[in-house]
This record gives sequence, structure tokens and C-alpha cells, in this order.
Amino acid sequence: MAQQRLGIIMNGVTGRMGMNQHLIRSIVAIRAEGGVPLKNGDRVMPDPILVGRNAEKVAALAKAHGNLRWTTDLDKALQDKKDTLFFDAATTQLRAELLKRAMKAGKDIYCEKPVSDTLKDALDLVRAAKKAGIKHGVVQDKLFLPGLLKLKVLIDSGFFGKLLSVRGEFGYWVFEGDWQPAQRPSWNYKKAEGGGIILDMVCHWRYVLDNLFGDVESVTCLGATHIPKRVDESGKTYNADVDDAAYATFQLKGGVVAHINMSWVTRVRRDDLAVFHVDGTHGSAVAGLQKCWSQQRVNTPRPVWNPDVPQPIDFYDTWSEVPGLGSYDNGFKTQWEMFIRHLYDGVPFKWTLLEGAKGLQLVEAAHKSWKDRRWIDIPVLKV
Repeated sequence: MAQQRLGIIMNGVTGRMGMNQHLIRSIVAIRAEGGVPLKNGDRVMPDPILVGRNAEKVAALAKAHGNLRWTTDLDKALQDKKDTLFFDAATTQLRAELLKRAMKAGKDIYCEKPVSDTLKDALDLVRAAKKAGIKHGVVQDKLFLPGLLKLKVLIDSGFFGKLLSVRGEFGYWVFEGDWQPAQRPSWNYKKAEGGGIILDMVCHWRYVLDNLFGDVESVTCLGATHIPKRVDESGKTYNADVDDAAYATFQLKGGVVAHINMSWVTRVRRDDLAVFHVDGTHGSAVAGLQKCWSQQRVNTPRPVWNPDVPQPIDFYDTWSEVPGLGSYDNGFKTQWEMFIRHLYDGVPFKWTLLEGAKGLQLVEAAHKSWKDRRWIDIPVLKV
């Protein structure tokens, strides 16, 4: 058994998502396990170099996790031929240009989504990657959540019969920043900085719907800015000029209807921060981030509408929890391992920059639907 080194330029890992999910829970965890095993018994050991603008911050992060390499000079990092993979989890608005620079330097690409802030730029990236002849992938983390993996087992087994509908509820109350600090950064609420819940979340819904329930064929969406003023990290009040909630309905291939509410201004009274309720002719299921519950046709209760008496049925008791198939690793880490095997073993990896572009296609259609107040069709995306 031999160990192979994978030099990774990791940009944007001083932010919350990049640091926690990609660096600590993925790359550092893979290193602690001795690398990613390949078909021939070799193991690939990631050797990251952390890139950031704040030298003190990136140096402290590198030291805290095993004295990793670090730099504030991205150009110099891109010139190092020993580091062959570029990863980006920084600002969406800068991503497309950074990815193009990395491609020109001959690097393979793995990145967060959205892959850009416009469909045009996203398609340009697909073309640039093809021209450069590099391998590329986009994070599609929610497909690897235990709750959705259990739901996928039900779908693949034919449990639902004919799929009818999907209802998704996502969100929680993000504090305004005055009497309690906000749990999300202020840029999320500024158009000039790439904010808005439609841009942030509809990319997720595209790959969840396409991969689990059927390709998205059309959308209607209503966005809203429910709280127009918030307080930023320095205590300064600012105008929130993008959507903090959106309500979207999707028509899927095969006739399935999906509706997803997404909101940073809702208080949670459900099983989890994200919940998907799926109905079919033979059964239904409800999946959260970790757990999934099902109800078969033969076990469906027979409620009768009578508003004059308390409801006699405890509807939660009529569902059964779906057991897991073994243990579930961190979803970000799982996809990192899959992409690394794609690089070294040639294992197929379907979540490419084109899949990332599909997310932007649906984002722009949702924005157009909101603006025009109508349904928008989603054609097959070709490059």
C-alpha cells in the first residue's frame, strides 16, 4: 500500500462553512483517518494550503489543525504545480473569476455553490473547464444528509407507488442583530454582496428535486423582504434590500408537484430546520436532516372533519421511523471522498459545473417569476 499526496489550494476556509464543513469536518478528518482509500489499496492524503486575506486569521487556523501550510498570496499558490486541486468556498460574486484563474493554471476544480451569481458566468465556467481539460465538481451536500439518504431508499424501493407531491419547509428565525446577534452574516441581506435567500437556497432545491423526485420543468416563485432593516456585525443599522423569504412551486418531470417555503423569518415548530413531506399513492414519508418517518397505505388513519371536538388522533403516532443502513458520515466529507476517488480512480462524479449551472438557471427563473408574476419554464440546459 502506497500513499499518494493531493495538494489542495483551499480558498475561503476562514468563513463559517469553509472552516467547519470543508476544512475541519472533511479534509482534517480525512487526514486523521489516513487518507482516502483507492481501488488498488493505495491511499490519497490531502495536503491543503489555506489561502486567506487576513494573515493572522489564516495562520491561526492552519496552526490549530496540524500546522497546515498557509498563504495570503493566491497567485503564488496557483503557480505551484505540486498543488493540483483548487477549492473555493469564499464569496459567490468572486467565485467565477477565481475558478477561471485556477483553470488557466491547470488546476482541477471543486467548489461551493452557487458557482457564480449569474447563469451566463456559470455556463462560461463549464466551457472554460472543457477547454482546459480539467476535472471539476460542485458541492451538493444535502443529497448526503442521513434523512434524505433514507428517503432515497424508500423512493428506490418503490415504497411510494406513484409519486404525487413534495412539500418542503426550510428556515428559522435569524435575529435582526439589535438585541441579539444575527446567526447569519450581514452580506446575506445585501444585493451588492450577493445576498438573498433565493440565490442562497434555490441552487440546493434544484439538485434535491432533480436527483430525488424528477427534473424541474417549471417554477413559480414569490419572494419577500419581510424585515427591511437589520443591524450588522459592527452594530450599524443597514437596509436589507434582498429577499429574506421565498415561496416557490415547481412542476417536475413525471407530474410531481413540489412546493418549498424558505425563510429566515420563521419560528420553527416542525421536526427539523429543513423538512420534506413526500406523498405517493402507496405511502408517504417525512424526512428531516437526520431522521425519516413513513406511513404506508394500509396504516393510514381515517380522520373525519369535526371542528366541534378535540382531534382524537395523535397524527405523529401514526408514523414509523425509517431505520438507517449503517452509520452516516458527514455529508461534505462523503462528497469530498467521492471527488478524490473521481480524480484518482476515475469513479464517475455527476455533480459537475454543469449541475452547478442548473442551480443558477433555476435561481434566475425564480427571480423572473417573482418579477413577472408568472410561471417560468425550465428548458434542458445545453452548453
